[in-house]
Amino acid sequence: MRIGPHILKNNLIVAPMAGVTDRPFRMLCKRFGAGHAVSEMITSNSLLWGSEKTKRRANHQGEIAPVSVQIAGGIPEQMAEAARINVAHGAQIIDINMGCPAKKVCNVMAGSALLQHEELVARILDAVVGAVDVPVTLKTRLGFRNGEENILRVAKMAENAGIAALAVHGRTREDMYNGSARYELIREVKRSIQIPVIANGDINSPQKAESILAATGVDAIMIGRAAQGRPWIFREIAHYLAVGELLPPPEVAEIRSVLLTHLDDLHQFYGEYSGVRIARKHIAWYTKGLRGSNEFRQAMYQLESTIEQHQAVQRYFDQLAEQGERLVYESEAVSEEPLAA
Repeated sequence: MRIGPHILKNNLIVAPMAGVTDRPFRMLCKRFGAGHAVSEMITSNSLLWGSEKTKRRANHQGEIAPVSVQIAGGIPEQMAEAARINVAHGAQIIDINMGCPAKKVCNVMAGSALLQHEELVARILDAVVGAVDVPVTLKTRLGFRNGEENILRVAKMAENAGIAALAVHGRTREDMYNGSARYELIREVKRSIQIPVIANGDINSPQKAESILAATGVDAIMIGRAAQGRPWIFREIAHYLAVGELLPPPEVAEIRSVLLTHLDDLHQFYGEYSGVRIARKHIAWYTKGLRGSNEFRQAMYQLESTIEQHQAVQRYFDQLAEQGERLVYESEAVSEEPLAA
């Protein structure tokens, strides 16, 4: 899998998800075998560039290359300037967000709302590609409304504009995250253009990954929600694609260490107050479906310090280790929907 001059180690990519794919999470997924990861969206509105949130999202210190930064907005000139600014701050790939279905994004004519205006889509693509000398990728959906899917036209626009790779979520904006992703149109996209195509949506297991790659012929797959609390899914998929066998569930001791290190990274990245609060959702995702996890989470949500949080996780996983060497999920639960691209 290649994006411009960058040859990825495999074709497994972490989807950009606002509030999830921060630097600690991206680096963790890459350590578990993801070949590439795209950052949380950064606004193209220059009035917000000085905010702590935007500055933190633009912090790529120590991140494994290539560094890919997603920008969001609806004004071509602003998007071009945002691309230039992020490249100056270390971005090696710029990703354009035309997939986010969230109201607060669509209401300012950004994200998937842009799919209603193909002329504007073309202007944004041309402006961003022309503004920087690094590869530009596009993340989008099948269309804005069901029955008005225009992904084939958008894909051709992207190719003509010089987009280096196209990621397609197999739903419209109207679908949000409801129903099942539709891969038939993604297969048509792959057949209609020459640039790399990445399939996204509902890929949550090694078997599903293999079937989607085979059914669509895409160059890569992008995984979002399924990686929340289970970043080792990239290791599991890579192993299955290589040898056709499923890995056993990870050892409790390994995931205890992974989670504690992840907490340390979050606490350091965000500071005490925000770090504790952001870590709560990650702890919830890691423990969802594990024995006794509901009671543990209710108590964990009340903790206010990094030390208390760290100690609580240590105790909980020590209890799991007493019951068995490997993680055992008693139930499978879908995590809350992130503000995803």
